[in-house]
Amino acid sequence: MEETPTQPQRRTFPFLRYLPFAAALLVLGVWLALTPPGLLGKADAVGYAVCHRIPQRSFFLDDRPVPLCARCSGMYLGALVGMIYQFRLGKRGGMPPWRVVAVLGLFVAAFGVDGLNSYVQFFPNIPQVYESHNLLRLLTGSGMGLGMAALLVPLVNQNLWVDWDPRPALTGWRDMAVLTAAVLVVDAAVWSENPILLYPLALLSALTVVIILTLIYSVMWTLVLKKENAYTRWGQAAGLLAAGFFVAMLQTGVLDYARYWLTGSWNGFFSGL
Repeated sequence: MEETPTQPQRRTFPFLRYLPFAAALLVLGVWLALTPPGLLGKADAVGYAVCHRIPQRSFFLDDRPVPLCARCSGMYLGALVGMIYQFRLGKRGGMPPWRVVAVLGLFVAAFGVDGLNSYVQFFPNIPQVYESHNLLRLLTGSGMGLGMAALLVPLVNQNLWVDWDPRPALTGWRDMAVLTAAVLVVDAAVWSENPILLYPLALLSALTVVIILTLIYSVMWTLVLKKENAYTRWGQAAGLLAAGFFVAMLQTGVLDYARYWLTGSWNGFFSGL
């Protein structure tokens, strides 16, 4: 009788599945140890990596500016509202129809126009189109955040899930009306500077920075590891998300270190003015 050739067994390394979790915990532990104390201190350190944090362009909790400036606060809180609204509908990965894209395009254009107009305030010899202020920064930032979420959620669903739904989560005017109303309520809470409302929103805005970076890097890991459309639920993707979180916190820590090395302070730019 002829012997059936045996297939060589692949060596497996079960401990490798825990490596992303260990790396994520390590970088998180180092970051927590080296950043300012307290919840707001940690939120400040997140904002420090992505935002100028100029006090004059920020809202205040009593006598301290919140972790992100008015524009960034609006942007990340708007993105959080948009992500919650879309993820609650499941694994929908279709891009929005043109009528929704047109509205979001107007939001993004308003963000760009107000951002440029606000920036030229630093140059007295350049005339401004209008006087920019924190409410406009907050509102235009929120519109930009909705646009970010409208792009990010389908990207995540298309890349992670085996059984992603090709329908768009945002389908028309009703969705945009609901989202716009929701962000206006959040913006009103921020604009009030009521500590009871602003404190949790300040923490949520910083947390959203980490969430967005984690999702972006998780999608990138699916491409690097060739794991596209390999999961059916969030629990299965835990290792991938841990790897994304590791890179997100590593980036945050590196930017924190570089800025602190350059300025010697955890405060925003022009804090002494």
